[in-house]
Amino acid sequence: MGYKEVRDSLKNLGQRILAPLLDLLHKTGITPNAITWIGFLLLLPAVYLLAIGRFLPAALIIIFASIFDMLDGALARKYDQKTKFGGFLDSTVDRFSEGVLYLGLLIHYGGIGNFNGILLCYVTLFVSFLVSYIRARAGGLKIDCEIGLFTRPERLIALIIGLLTNWVFVIMIVISVVSFVTVIQRMWLVFIEGQKLDKIKK
Repeated sequence: MGYKEVRDSLKNLGQRILAPLLDLLHKTGITPNAITWIGFLLLLPAVYLLAIGRFLPAALIIIFASIFDMLDGALARKYDQKTKFGGFLDSTVDRFSEGVLYLGLLIHYGGIGNFNGILLCYVTLFVSFLVSYIRARAGGLKIDCEIGLFTRPERLIALIIGLLTNWVFVIMIVISVVSFVTVIQRMWLVFIEGQKLDKIKK
């Protein structure tokens, strides 16, 4: 079983575990888009905690908010509530979420005068956004570009581990390096698939 298959299996397992909660949410009439915003708002206290260096409680809040990040898409798929705007909103709010978390860490490192930490926050966020941008741009070219070692779920899990173990600096280095590898993987895929599409057009 390949890496993508393992990731998809874990995703399906999570959806089965959350199934009773999805049924309950559906009965309340709440929309997937509303859940997306709730998850983001729940994340905001973690930003403050990161800024003041309270990594453990911040990690716990991120874990709780991440449940809503899984619920919105799962609810939309199970009850056929998927919309073009919903998919757009989910991706956009994901970028907001990732951005504000690293903003909290950047404020923390700035407050203690750690220039290396500030620089690392920027590099990690930049490469992470680049991974997502390449997929979005590839989608515009009709190329499926989901491959890569570190997509957003892996980056978030790695960050949570770093916060729980207080190894945030080391984990950000790992995220930056592996995310850059993912960038190269996706660029190579787009290059190969782009050539195939160009040949078809000719």
